[in-house]
This record gives sequence, C-alpha cells and structure tokens, in this order.
Amino acid sequence: MTTHGAERKDRRQGQEDGQDSRGRDVRTRVTVLVALGANLLIAAAKAVAGLVAGSPALLSEAAHSVADSLNEVFLLVAVRRSKRPPDDLHPFGYGKERYFWALLAAVGIFVMGGCFSVYQGVQALRTDQHESMTGYVAGLAVLGIALVAEGASLVRALYQARGQEDGTGGDPALRTVIAEDATAVAGVLLAAAGVGLHLLTGQAAWEAGASMGIGLLLVCVAYRLAREARNRLIGEAVDTRLRDRIGDFLASQPEIDKVAALLTMRLGLDSLLVAARVDLTPGLDSEVVELVCVRIKRRIAAEWPQADHVFLDITEAPGREEDAPSPAVTARASGGHPRSGA
Repeated sequence: MTTHGAERKDRRQGQEDGQDSRGRDVRTRVTVLVALGANLLIAAAKAVAGLVAGSPALLSEAAHSVADSLNEVFLLVAVRRSKRPPDDLHPFGYGKERYFWALLAAVGIFVMGGCFSVYQGVQALRTDQHESMTGYVAGLAVLGIALVAEGASLVRALYQARGQEDGTGGDPALRTVIAEDATAVAGVLLAAAGVGLHLLTGQAAWEAGASMGIGLLLVCVAYRLAREARNRLIGEAVDTRLRDRIGDFLASQPEIDKVAALLTMRLGLDSLLVAARVDLTPGLDSEVVELVCVRIKRRIAAEWPQADHVFLDITEAPGREEDAPSPAVTARASGGHPRSGA
C-alpha cells in the first residue's frame, strides 16, 4: 500500500471512530437525562411523603434521589468537557475529565446519600416516632412509583451497556448511572420492607434499620466508584490481555529483535497511550528505521484505533554500540503516529 493510500485509510478509520464516539456519547446523554428526570420527580415525591408521614426511610430515599440527580448533572458535564480537543496545556486531550466528574459523583453519593441515610436511621431510633395509617399508605405508594421509574431507568442503562465493553474500559458516566439505578432499586426495596414491617409490628426500629441499610449500601457503592475513578485519574494501564496482544504484535515484526519494555496508560474513553522500548535487528540505516517506525505505528493504530498516541524508543543491545542509531534517529522514532499529529 502506498503512503497516500495508507493516509487515506487512516483518515477514513478516524472518521468512523469519531462517528462511533459521537453516537455513543449521544446515547449516554439520553440515558443520563432519563435517569435525571426520573430522580428529580421521585426525589420530590419522596421528600413530600417523608415529611408528611415522618418516615426516616422515605427521607433517606429522598436524599438518595437528590444525590443521584446532582450526580447526573456532573455526568452530563463530564461527557461534554471530555470531548474538548487537545491544546498546549493538555496535549493528550481532556479524556480524563470523565473520571474526575465520576469521582465527584461518587463523593456526592457518599455524603448526600450514604451519610444522610445513616443519620436519619439513628434519629429514628432515638425518637421512635409512629406514623399514621395515611403516612404508611402514602409512603408505600411513592415507593411503588419509584420502583417502576428507577427500574425503567436501569433497564435503559443496561440496554446501552450491552456489548459496549472494549479495550478502553467502560464509560464511567454509564457505569455510574447503572450503579446508581441498581442501588436505587435495592434501596426502594429496603425502604418498602422497613415501612411494611413498621406497619405490621409498630416498631420504628425496622424503618430505622432500613434507613441505615440504605446508607451503608450507598457508602459501599460510592467507595467502589471512587476507587475506579481514582485508578483512572492516577494513570491506569490497559488490561493484561490487550497489553499482551500489542506486545505480541511488536515482537512479531521482522525488524524488531526484542521488546525491552511496553508501557500503556488510559488517557480517556477513546484514547490510549502506548510507549515501547524496542531493540531493532542489526544493519538498519537511519532511513529504514524511520520508515519501519511509521509503518509499525500505523499498523497499531489500524488494529487498535483507541491507541492514538504511540511512541517507539529505539534502544541498543549489549555489544551493539557501533550499530546504535544516532540521537536524531531516536528522536524521530519516538514521535506519535500520524493520527495524533506528532
């Protein structure tokens, strides 16, 4: 294939990847907006019913829905800001914005949802307030509506997530929505159980226990989401299987004698950095080295489109100092591949 033909193929691949990425982002926005609308309506209904009935479980669920609503706003911001193009201050782009806002969403779940729910449970144990029959009925009706709405939002998120896993890892915005909705469904069931047992036994401890159970569930979910976001923000490598495939590809090239080191890092949902230190076979002059590096980087980009920053560092084997490439050749070989503009 000629150089111009390869460049045209790379451009077509880049356009297809961009269209897939935009389509996925549109679907993610719709999923987040559906969850946001459901949570806002449910939060208002739960809060009113909780205040009227004096139900700690309902107030805990209202806090949970408020936290989820705020988090969905964070996720919408994450989807928009993460698509900004690279600039001088951020040459690798803004892909990690998704992980930053996902981290803030996890903190919101922990503080506004988990801590408030536990507090409501403790307060209920201290006051031992008894609800009226009207309060029980209103509470159970609101929880039934919430179960349907949260379940519909969860089904929508799971449908989008089906078959979306790839070498870049899952979309943190979508993963957060799924975690929130799944936790919301479980929380509604816990709240309904607490309200029902309170109705049957007359003991507020059941409802207080449900409130604290909701809080502990939210704390666990928040911890898991925060840990995932933290790992990505620090700089997480790709999964071992993908790394091994890239390493095997490099080792299979006839011009490469040995792959001394292979480093990878996620730069965003559709962006991956690959840095390899390779030892070339003897007898290659500087022009051949440059052509080989360009061809290898283009092949990596074609096989793994998310690898939009590829760097090859040419090393020398022991006893091969006389054949070592000049610093100028090494500098040229270490640039990004054509798709990254390097």
